[in-house]
Amino acid sequence: MARKIGSRYTANQILGRGSAGTVWLGEGPEGPVAIKLLREDLASDQELVGRFVQERTALLGLEHPHVVSVRDLVVDGNDLALVMDLVRGTDLRTRLDRDRRLAPEAAVAIVADIADGLAAAHAAGVVHRDVKPENVLLDMQGPLGPGGSHPALLTDFGVAKLIDSPRRTRATKIIGTPDYLAPEIVEGLPPRAAVDIYALATVLYELLAGFTPFGGGHPGAVLRRHVTETVAPLPGIPDELWQLIVQCLAKAPASRLRASELGARLRELLPLIAGMPPLDVDEPEAESAEDEAPAAEEAAPAGERARRRGAVPLVPGAKPADSNRDTHTSMRVPGPDELAGGARGTARVPRATGAPRPGSARHRAVTRRRRIVLGTAAALLVAAAGVGTWLATSEDDTGATPQDTNNSAPSTP
Repeated sequence: MARKIGSRYTANQILGRGSAGTVWLGEGPEGPVAIKLLREDLASDQELVGRFVQERTALLGLEHPHVVSVRDLVVDGNDLALVMDLVRGTDLRTRLDRDRRLAPEAAVAIVADIADGLAAAHAAGVVHRDVKPENVLLDMQGPLGPGGSHPALLTDFGVAKLIDSPRRTRATKIIGTPDYLAPEIVEGLPPRAAVDIYALATVLYELLAGFTPFGGGHPGAVLRRHVTETVAPLPGIPDELWQLIVQCLAKAPASRLRASELGARLRELLPLIAGMPPLDVDEPEAESAEDEAPAAEEAAPAGERARRRGAVPLVPGAKPADSNRDTHTSMRVPGPDELAGGARGTARVPRATGAPRPGSARHRAVTRRRRIVLGTAAALLVAAAGVGTWLATSEDDTGATPQDTNNSAPSTP
């Protein structure tokens, strides 16, 4: 059913729903537009509305070929909406759901596009704060790029900042999507441009591997891994690309590349990975991550501890999504002792296809067989050593001369 948005726009058809609102296909004075209508309970927050209006200049002035431009901001009664360019295509999450992972050339080309868009935003003083596949749109009508990739555009600029207002979330709270949160956010520091680089490197890892480097299990466990764990290597990609990912996933924000540098470096690597097939690695199963859940649950409010799969709504009363990557999580900042808890080392190690997952029944069976073989071999070695000793002793007992056996006794006159 069509509805009026302000005096200039009409929302005709729902295109999608997110944790912060609903996206409509709409019509404006200059033709078709996309209208992101924020939830009514957000629109009724007068402080948020004030911030919304204050951000108008920055958001309207952000124009780049790889950014979905905001044309207008509408505040009308209970309606709070962003009017944006209409991108005819799909989002990157939908593409991942279909293909699981992308060929390296296409993945790198898409991430390079988004890095270019972020460079323009950061130069204008705008930090996205919620870079993830759901917020990357693929323009199906644009020219194909390297690896057959469609042009990628970053959307939802300003939404996370608008919602993350001082009154709605105290300094002891985290708002974001757990899989993509930079360590400094988990530790309670203010988000700077480097958080977008960390999130984008996480997206690149996910496009290549089919899973995020620190995701899986309870949101508290995910947050802790961002701070304490080392990213697990991906087999089969050139070392130059891997080192780039590692640098942008550095725990220290100052160690990461700037967006402009990342985009340029990625494009330089495109000839090196041209024609490479998608990686053939198995995703670490959730069980290994959920083993950490009991300790990690202390990082979550009591009412959320029963939920294992991070479906924590951003807005009270909102219906949780099916995946912790589809919604925001609002949690208190874990203390130093909580962040230091749990296993340290490399998180969620990817395995070659067919290799048993650590901790699985198959892995335990293989481990038992190895122990039996090693135990049997050890027993045989001990037995062989015992036989050798017995033979040597027996030879001494039967073949020695009287002089040899009595050489310690005093001679008689």
